[in-house]
Amino acid sequence: MLIAAYVLAAIPVLGIIYVGFTYLFAPAKTAATFGLREIPTGSTAFFEIKGDRDLGTGLILGVAMLAGSAHLVGWLLLAATVMPVCDMLIILRHNGKKGMAYGVHGATAAFMAATSVLFLLG
Repeated sequence: MLIAAYVLAAIPVLGIIYVGFTYLFAPAKTAATFGLREIPTGSTAFFEIKGDRDLGTGLILGVAMLAGSAHLVGWLLLAATVMPVCDMLIILRHNGKKGMAYGVHGATAAFMAATSVLFLLG
């Protein structure tokens, strides 16, 4: 069960590291895929900050996975689910694209929560 948990956890970890890099190197283009209908213009600083957060989050989870502490990974992954949940709620609060809110951010949160349970039970 733990091997499956590590394999499953690698998906959001590598995914959020990729997203972090895309926000750092192509912030305006990447922001258009977040799910908001209106994208702030004039500065990419906000999106670069989001890229920092995403990249750092992925690296923290990845390092915990490499350290081999299944319980720690489980708790960190569970705590990190707050980010895609908040992303989903932000999109919904600002009348963004519901498909992106639920289909990407909500599904990511559910996947991360379920994977964290595998670590905590294993």
